[in-house]
Amino acid sequence: MGISKELIKNLENIANQVRRDIIKMTGFAGSGHPGGSLSVVEVLVSLYFARMRHNPSDPYWPERDRFVLSKGHAAPALYSVLSLCGYFPREELWRLRKLGSILQGHPSRLDTPGVEASTGSLGIGFAIAQGMALAGKLDKKDYRVFVLLGDGEIQEGIVWEVAMSASFHHLDNLTAILDYNGMQLDGSIHDIVSPYPIASKWRAFGWEVFEIDGHDFYQILEVLSKVERVREFPTIIIAHTVKGKGVSFMENNNEFHGKAPTPEQVKMALEELGEVA
Repeated sequence: MGISKELIKNLENIANQVRRDIIKMTGFAGSGHPGGSLSVVEVLVSLYFARMRHNPSDPYWPERDRFVLSKGHAAPALYSVLSLCGYFPREELWRLRKLGSILQGHPSRLDTPGVEASTGSLGIGFAIAQGMALAGKLDKKDYRVFVLLGDGEIQEGIVWEVAMSASFHHLDNLTAILDYNGMQLDGSIHDIVSPYPIASKWRAFGWEVFEIDGHDFYQILEVLSKVERVREFPTIIIAHTVKGKGVSFMENNNEFHGKAPTPEQVKMALEELGEVA
């Protein structure tokens, strides 16, 4: 796949729209996780608009690539991307976390078209993704499975059980992407339970490891092409990101891990993101 300037510009425009959606969704809801949603925007936009094989008019098309949001609290980012792809009407975004909404606080496969797995309990999505990849091998299908993990999430023991199992089964159709922003609910991941050295640990568990700037579309698209050429090993992309990326007062500010912006902060953020009133 060529990476043209036009493609990058288009992806940048989509990413900016996704960021505006995240701010408005969490602001209207008065709850949610804007910080970790903003950090994964470029990764999700790259997957859904430039890499993954999927069909919004047929969400369960058997040949589709699969994406699992294991760090389920970043659901606003996924919902925005799914709506922009056409999985459901855009109006649904403004009902996030409302009673009867199809958009729950964490992804729900039963409620939301395009959501592959119900996630939120950290590490569970990774296990589900591994199962999907193993099923693909057993069924001799050529789809790929992508799963997005948080860096705080990899403190969970289940993550390393899955890591060990996936390499044992040679799941080269499984790619994990680590949202490495260095922060979790209670502070720095290094201060809570340090997962360092991250890359060495994954290599020790038999994974092929790549590291990129998780906000650089060129790097994201290039590495997504590289993982397709890896054989015998599952792959992980360590994506260096900034929590709250794109909104100055949210960047690297753990206050917005699980706190919605106030109406005044919504206004300030949307002005930064170029929202035209």
